[in-house]
Amino acid sequence: MASRTDLLAWLNDLLQINYTKIEQCGTGGAYCQVLDSIYGDVPMTRVKMNAKHEYEYIANFKVLQNIFKAHKIDKPVLVDKLVKCKMQDNLEFLQWIKRFWDQNYGGQGYDPVARRKGAPTDTPATIAPLSSGNRAGGLTAGNRSGGKTPIGGHRSGSAQPHNEALVLHLQNQVKELSGHLEGLEKERDFYFEKLREIEILVQQQSEVLEAEQKEDATLKLIQAILYSTEDGFEVPDPNSAAADEEETF
Repeated sequence: MASRTDLLAWLNDLLQINYTKIEQCGTGGAYCQVLDSIYGDVPMTRVKMNAKHEYEYIANFKVLQNIFKAHKIDKPVLVDKLVKCKMQDNLEFLQWIKRFWDQNYGGQGYDPVARRKGAPTDTPATIAPLSSGNRAGGLTAGNRSGGKTPIGGHRSGSAQPHNEALVLHLQNQVKELSGHLEGLEKERDFYFEKLREIEILVQQQSEVLEAEQKEDATLKLIQAILYSTEDGFEVPDPNSAAADEEETF
């Protein structure tokens, strides 16, 4: 088994990228391009090498699964685990990818940058955590330095650079969290659209079966899951809502 250091060195050299953690492979882009170095037929324009959100990772793994299917590669791709960017899951999969590459790469020349058409490759595995320690430490330091005001009134002047740095730090955090929130909203919309498509298909098939006076237990089960609610939550009765509106003065 290759070590993490060896795997990263091999991956960075092969793809001309600068990964620092195995977890970054959870974005899926690197896996796709490793297979492209073998077969040369991966649609790299559909691979987002700088993916930052889980729905983008899933789209990359969809490309990877299509590659596996096209080349009859009999290997399960545990997408739900890999996209969480956990080290152990991606380490095991990258070790398998490396063995597969060793067995199938023909030694032909490969230009990874040209195949990516210069697309950016920065791929942070997760959003950076809030630096609560620095924030608390900065405020504490400010409070401790304020025991007594020095003669000459230099206290406020010396605190100003610190306050500006703190404000800048907080502004950067707000900007980072805003970007993360935007990604979560896109991810929410992505999964909602998938569920909506499933709901429409189930509805259409149910109507066909109903016209034929038939039933399908699986379709009924899917509908039950789609329309189920959390405990303590009741779907409002539309007739009751209409009645309430009529009585409102």
